Parts: sequence; C-alpha cells; structure tokens
Amino acid sequence: MRSRGIRAKKLISVLGPLSFARSLFRCPACGKSAFPADRLLGVEHTSFSPGVRRWMARAGSRTSFVEAEEDLNTYTGVSLDRRDIERIAEDIGRQIDIWQAEQNQQLLRNPPPETAPIPILYVSFDGTAVPMRKKELRGRRGKAKDGKAKGREVKLGCVFTQTATNEDGYPVRDENSTTYVGAIESSSFFGQRIYAEALRRGLNRTQKLVALTDGAAYNRTIIQEHFPDAIHIIDLYHAREHLHALHQLLCPADSRRLDQWSDWLDVGKVTTLLNNARGLLPRSGKRRKEALKEIRYFAKNAPAMRYAKFRAQGLFIGSGVIEAGCRTLIGKRLKQSGMFWSLRGANAIIASRCCQFSRRFEDFWESLAAA
Repeated sequence: MRSRGIRAKKLISVLGPLSFARSLFRCPACGKSAFPADRLLGVEHTSFSPGVRRWMARAGSRTSFVEAEEDLNTYTGVSLDRRDIERIAEDIGRQIDIWQAEQNQQLLRNPPPETAPIPILYVSFDGTAVPMRKKELRGRRGKAKDGKAKGREVKLGCVFTQTATNEDGYPVRDENSTTYVGAIESSSFFGQRIYAEALRRGLNRTQKLVALTDGAAYNRTIIQEHFPDAIHIIDLYHAREHLHALHQLLCPADSRRLDQWSDWLDVGKVTTLLNNARGLLPRSGKRRKEALKEIRYFAKNAPAMRYAKFRAQGLFIGSGVIEAGCRTLIGKRLKQSGMFWSLRGANAIIASRCCQFSRRFEDFWESLAAA
C-alpha cells in the first residue's frame, strides 16, 4: 500500500470529543484502503474510543439502554445516544461470546494442567423464559392455553466450589467462586458450554463433583453425556413442587398425608412415598393420567432424591444459586416491562452479563488490547 495523505477523524473519548490525524494507505492494484492507526488504537470502523465502548458495553448490559444513556451522561458528562449504546453493547456482547467460544475450544483440545485439588465442585443449570419479538417466535409452540409462544428459554448454568461446612454441618459456598454461562440455544450446545466452563474451573482436579438440577429431561441428558461421574441431586424445592401437585391430584383435603409425604421426601424415602400414593390412584380419567405423570417423575429421579444421605455428606440439596442467577442475571435485565428481544440481541447481552458476573470482563478487554 502507498500513503495517500493525512485524514482527520473525530472520536468520542472518556475525556470528551477529540479529533486526530492519521495516514490513509491505498493499494494501487486493488484499490483497497486502510487506516493502520485506527487498527492500532482500536477505533477501526467506530467513532468511540475503547474506553467509551467499555462504558457503553457495561452500562448497556446492566440496565435498559434508556437508563444507560442517562446514567453515563450523569456519571461521566459524555453525551451518548441510547441507540449507539444498544449497538455497541450488543456488538461487544457478541465479541465476548466469540472470545469465550474460542477459549472453550482450546480447553476442549488442551485441558488445563492439574494443580491443587478441589474438594467439591458443583455444576447447576436451569432455564427461564425471556420475552421475544414476534418474528423470533414463528413456528414455536408455547405453554399457554392458546399454544402461542410468548418467549424463548434461556439456559443458564453456574459452577461453584465448596471446601467446608459451618458449625451446624450445613454446606458453605466458597466466596466469589460462582461463574456463569448461558444462552438461548439447544441443550446439546449448552451442554458443551457448561462442560467447558467446568473444565476451566478445574473439573479434572475435582475430588467430588455434584450436579444440581430440577430434574428436567434435558438436564439428565447433559449430566449423562458430560458429567457421568457426578452425584446428581434434584433440587428439594422443585421436588416439593411436584409433591404438592401429586397431593392435589390424589387427596387435596388430606393435609396430614401431605405432611407425611413431605417427611418421607425430606429423608429420601421416595419408594415408600410412591407406594402410598399408588394406593390412591383413581381407576381412570384425567386425574389418574396426571398423577401417573408425577409418580413417574419421582420414580425416575429417586436416586437423586436421597436427601438424608446428601445432608450427611455436607452437600447442598437446593439449587438456590442458579435460581438467584436466573432472577438477577437474566430476569433483572431481560425481563423488564415492555422488553421484547431479538435472538441476536438477547444472546449478546446474556454473554456480556455472564462475563461480568463471572468477574472476567477485565480479562476480555485485556485480550482485546493484546490482539
């Protein structure tokens, strides 16, 4: 390429608007042009400096784009349009997702070296629906009575560690040990995503691996494929929800029986519970069909409901960590009133929030600067 002279460019920086001059180069053979200084400074095809884009990405993924515009102006004195914040926040989110995918591929090819052992590593995952634009819901059935889908499921996973129990024998999650991954995607892709995160967190040097889920079919498939050696525990809260459903179908007026069933469930006597429930099954009809469905749920998941044994080992039996993640990481940002997302936009913001809540936002920007 040959220099074609100096060209001016205006930028919005953390110190406000500025302009600078840089050389334009052009290839005489193909006519392609380039500004090497733009590439060097990280401002290629943008009028915002890396520092401002970092602000926009963080603010735009933390709160609504309207509030982000107001907050950034209040905190920094820099005027940024909400549409620019949306565009930059989603663009950075997609870059984060690509960065993490590249790291995951490297982990799958070359697992990290074994260092200090981890006493207990937990993997937990769940789903929560996010409202989507109509075009993103075409051909999809929903759970509503009319069969129309209102949103799509975000699969969210977390990994955390435990090294101790408290004086009462209850498990204590290690401080700042929780990291998150998530996306609107198939269970097969999500399985690879959570497996790679577990590898990054030290799966190969874990002394005891625990998988905490709500018992959904795709959760069992992920565990069987990626974490076959894990102790699978069904969240007690979800198990109790199914127990209440079974009670309402078979004997809603018998509160003493519900208390008895709850006591059996709390200590993992699922077989005793099911034998008692089967004796109350109607001979036919819709109630029998629905009750059998609940009974099958307990029968299939009985090994993962040995709660007395899990308590004795000092393990978590509730999925409160991932439940809280669904509320704060996904719900607080993507399920606000009046919000409807594109698949591309939602996944970008999810990637950015997972990165920030996992304390890896700085790592991403360092890798971007190094590149």
